[in-house]
Amino acid sequence: MARRCQLTNKKRNNAFAISHSHRRTKRLQEVNLQWKRVWWEDGKRFVRLRLSTKALKTLKTKGIGAMAREAGIDLNQF
Repeated sequence: MARRCQLTNKKRNNAFAISHSHRRTKRLQEVNLQWKRVWWEDGKRFVRLRLSTKALKTLKTKGIGAMAREAGIDLNQF
């Protein structure tokens, strides 16, 4: 399974690690992903998703149903 947020599709970012002498080496910035059980009101059950912490903050304001519709996800599969 790819390290990707299931609602926002956030993935890792290419970046540089810069040393004290300013030498640059490639590195990857991973997404902060968490397994989370979220209550889905329409389905009257919990849904287990792999979410980024940014998606968790957005989830509190928008709700799971609205975010799933925007992402084109059917929550019955989870």
